[in-house]
Amino acid sequence: MSTADHTLHIIGGGMAGSEAAWQAAQMGVNVVIHEMRPKVGTFAHKTGHLAEMVCSNSFRSDDDEQNAVGLLHWEMRAAGGLIMEMADRHALPAGGALAVDRDPFAASVTERLLAHPRITLDGDEITALPEDGTWIIATGPLTSGALAEAIAAETGQESLAFFDAIAPILYFDSIDMSKAWMQSRYDKGETEEERTAYLNCPMDRDQYEAFIDALLAAEKTEFKPGETAGYFDGCLPIEVMAERGRETLRHGPMKPVGLTNPHQPDIKAHAVVQLRRDNALGTLYNIVGFQTKMKYGAQTEVLRMIPGLEEARFARLGGIHRNTFINSPTLLDAQMRLRKRPNLRFAGQITGVEGYVESAAMGLLAGRMAAAEILGQPVEGPPQETAMGALIHHITGGAEAKTFQPMNVNFGLFPPLDGVRGGRRGRKERYKGYTDRAKAAWMDWLGQPLAAE
Repeated sequence: MSTADHTLHIIGGGMAGSEAAWQAAQMGVNVVIHEMRPKVGTFAHKTGHLAEMVCSNSFRSDDDEQNAVGLLHWEMRAAGGLIMEMADRHALPAGGALAVDRDPFAASVTERLLAHPRITLDGDEITALPEDGTWIIATGPLTSGALAEAIAAETGQESLAFFDAIAPILYFDSIDMSKAWMQSRYDKGETEEERTAYLNCPMDRDQYEAFIDALLAAEKTEFKPGETAGYFDGCLPIEVMAERGRETLRHGPMKPVGLTNPHQPDIKAHAVVQLRRDNALGTLYNIVGFQTKMKYGAQTEVLRMIPGLEEARFARLGGIHRNTFINSPTLLDAQMRLRKRPNLRFAGQITGVEGYVESAAMGLLAGRMAAAEILGQPVEGPPQETAMGALIHHITGGAEAKTFQPMNVNFGLFPPLDGVRGGRRGRKERYKGYTDRAKAAWMDWLGQPLAAE
């Protein structure tokens, strides 16, 4: 089939939709991105840019030998991924993690996509499932109400949902540096900038106990009648963690290990709140792991109890929203197509992967597979030994449909290794075995005749 005869349509210009568009266009397919913003806004988006991210730290670890998400980065880079290229270009110091300067990142992704001769942008909202043509639905956790209803009607079941929370962002110049200090945990990083990528606020036992009391007593966002709070464990509100036990936060985002307070080097902090730079200028910092459902007034009161943040000014307070996803194991085939309507593919968080990197990775696969189909070169999905193959296998059949919940990439999704001893002491060897095997399998898969000559 000639590429002139067939256009790929993508609903949603977030991480998944942007990557899908780039991959398909690079393969020689014409693409239309249907993105309703800025005509129709959402509470989480502030601009009309494509791939606008909610968190600067969304990419997490960049270790491609010992971490599954770092391996996912590697696979995306090897596939010429636009999202990873722009993330690397706009990276911020974050120790061993990959954090990005959000606004320049999104602006660069938008510029590159709109400059591509095979990509056009349509700003109208899509409210119904298209009957004809080849489409990818990559609308993410904030799918518009009308389209969500159309998806639910087509699949014959209510959309599944959990609640996702975002952390507050504050201005650096409002932090009291006579109490706070800059240090990455265990001084991790190769450069001084990386070793001081985090801002730390210490608490003694009394301060921690008072903070927990205030957190538990604070006024929270109430759910609508009939809604139940099914949270994703990787993004729990701090109040929910505190409700699980008074020491939970001290062993989670507020753990004090690997840090020495230069203001009081002989005194071990009972707990430490960490902040990470949120933009290249260093004027904004987000509170790491402090997703919250506290109401705005309560947030400012409680968070200003943290030593060093007594006079904090907030650029954005935290919040909570409903995150919609489909039951992919029952609805999608191995090509990420809706079984009842194979002209429709799904990609991104709506498929039940959790995390912006995972979302973009599923966009990469959907874009490549849709383009290959249009070009008359259909391919199988990547092997399960790869990070992307493990994810797509999980969401399209590997997960138990009755208990399906969003999942980050992790080595538990990979087939077991042969000849590598198990147990805790063999973890590094085991993880290195996973990544070595995955890289070889991924390059073999990429070597298939995917691109149009």
